[in-house]
Order: sequence, then structure tokens, then C-alpha cells
Amino acid sequence: MPCDGVSRCCEPIAEEHLRRLVQLALPVFEGLFDRRPDTSGRYRGRLLLLALCQGAAQHWVDGHHEVKDLDVWGFFRSHPRGRFPVRWRKTCDFGPSALGYHPDDTGYAGRRVDVLGRSIEVEVGEDEARAVRRYLANARTRTAWHLAQRPVIALHPTSLFGLQVWPVRP
Repeated sequence: MPCDGVSRCCEPIAEEHLRRLVQLALPVFEGLFDRRPDTSGRYRGRLLLLALCQGAAQHWVDGHHEVKDLDVWGFFRSHPRGRFPVRWRKTCDFGPSALGYHPDDTGYAGRRVDVLGRSIEVEVGEDEARAVRRYLANARTRTAWHLAQRPVIALHPTSLFGLQVWPVRP
């Protein structure tokens, strides 16, 4: 593999890689909901958008930014009884691919995938992409500000797969 043992990979991210991220991330969230049904579990069924973010999303868009890891964010419709746990993060292994593995990520056969989530407000009649765009545009939190610095690429729902949600293209 061209990127095995290389800290940053410049191989293209393909649609098959995006599909693999969906297969990895959705069960990670389900596992969280199963482990904590009375807290995080309230977010089961409230997923608005699953997205590739940060450096890997930039690489998807421009093909030049090198990939260290793959950051997948789940944006959830807010719940009146509490927000999605802001410090929660789970990692998983992408597995062997042209993207290789990072030399410092011992125990991984492929690139590390960071799975994270946020609850966001959704206005009446607002679709998933528009809600995420508003969250990023308002940048009311440090996380929103940081995520807004790079593209956001929709992975799920299927109807939005591959769409650049942020920034909005003319």
C-alpha cells in the first residue's frame, strides 16, 4: 500500500471509502446508545447527518490536503432533556486500504477513524443540510468554529451522500 506507515497520505479518497465510513460509524453510535440508554440513548433515531469533516474532507474536495486520520461527525436533532455528550469520541480502524495506516496508531491496520457527535437545533421545516449549515455559519461554539474551517461532506442519509454541505458551493 502506498501510504502504509506514512503519517500523512495523499492518495485519493474514493466513494468506496466514504461508504466504508458509514458502515463503521453508524454501529459506533448504536453501541453508545445501547450502553447509555438513559442519557446518550435519547439520541437514537435523531441522526440528521453523518459527515466527513476536517482534513480528510478538505482532501476529498481538493485532492491536495494530506490525510492523517478520518473524522466522522454525527449531527443529531437536539433533545429537550439534554445535549449529546460533547466530549464523547470513539475511534475505530478503517482497515487496509490505499489510505494506509499512520505509524503512531499502533494496533490499527488502516487509518484511524474518529467518530464524534453534536446535537444541534433544527428549525421547523428545516432540512438536514440546512440545519448543519446554520450551525456552522453561526459558529456559536468552539467546535462549530473549527468544523467550519474545512469542508463538510455528507455521508448519510443516502439521499445526500457525497454532497458538500459546507461551504455551500455557488
